[in-house]
Amino acid sequence: MKGENETRVVIVGSGNVAESLARAIRRRDGMRVVQVFARNPERGPRVARMAGAEWCGNPQELAAADVYLISVSDRAVAGVASSLPFAEDAIVAHTAGCVPLDAIPAKYARRTVIYPLQTFSAGRHVNLRRVPLFLETSDAAAMADVEEFAHRLSDRVRHADSALRQKIHLAGVFVSNFVNNMYASAAGIIGRAGLPFDVLVPVIEETARKAVRSGDPASVQTGPAARGDMPTLERHLKQLEGNPLLEKIYKDISENIWQISKRR
Repeated sequence: MKGENETRVVIVGSGNVAESLARAIRRRDGMRVVQVFARNPERGPRVARMAGAEWCGNPQELAAADVYLISVSDRAVAGVASSLPFAEDAIVAHTAGCVPLDAIPAKYARRTVIYPLQTFSAGRHVNLRRVPLFLETSDAAAMADVEEFAHRLSDRVRHADSALRQKIHLAGVFVSNFVNNMYASAAGIIGRAGLPFDVLVPVIEETARKAVRSGDPASVQTGPAARGDMPTLERHLKQLEGNPLLEKIYKDISENIWQISKRR
C-alpha cells in the first residue's frame, strides 16, 4: 500500500459507520472509495454519492480493491464476510467492536479489524481524526499496511485483540448508549412536569466537562447517592412509584454510586 498509487477502498454496508467512513475517506489524500456495496437500494446509492463512488448491490460486480471495509450490523458480519468474493490478497476488515476477528474467513490472509470507538448517526459529521481506531490483524506482516491505512484516517491508532476490544465496546456502551438513555428518561420526567429538555443542557455539559477534564470520573461524582443522603433518595423514589423499571434503575445506579464513592 505504500507508494504513489491510491489505495482503492470498497465500503461494504450503508449504515451509520459506513456513511462516516465514506465521508472521511473522500477527504483523505492517497485513498479512494471505488465502490459502496450495499443491498439497501435507498441508502446504498446515497452513501456512494457521499464517497464519490459507484453503488453496487450485486455480489458478482464487487469491485477490485486493496481494502474492503465491512461496516454492517454485528450479526451480519460473518455472513457478509463469507458470502462476498473479496480479493484474497486484499485487506479484508470489519469495523465491529464486539465481533471477533475470526468472523472473517481464514482464507483471507490479511483479515483485519479496524474498530472506531465512536457513536455514529446518519447525517452527522464526525471528525474521524479524533476517533480512536483499534486494530487487530491475523497477519503480522500485514500490520504495517493496516497501520498506515488507519493513520491516514485517525491520529489515534492503537492495537486491541478481540478480547480487549469487547471490553472497550462494553465501556463505550456505558458512556454513550446508557448515558443517552438516561437523557431520554430525564426528558420524560421533566417533560411531564411541563418543562423543555433544554433546561437540563447546562448540567449535562458541565458533568461531561468535569468527567473528561478530571480523567477520573469517580473523583468528581456528586449527588445524593454519593453523599448517602437517604431522605432525598427516598423522595426521588416516591416520585417514581408506578414506574417499576425506572425505580429499579434509580436504586441500582444509586447503589453503584455509593459503593464506588465510599471506597475513595
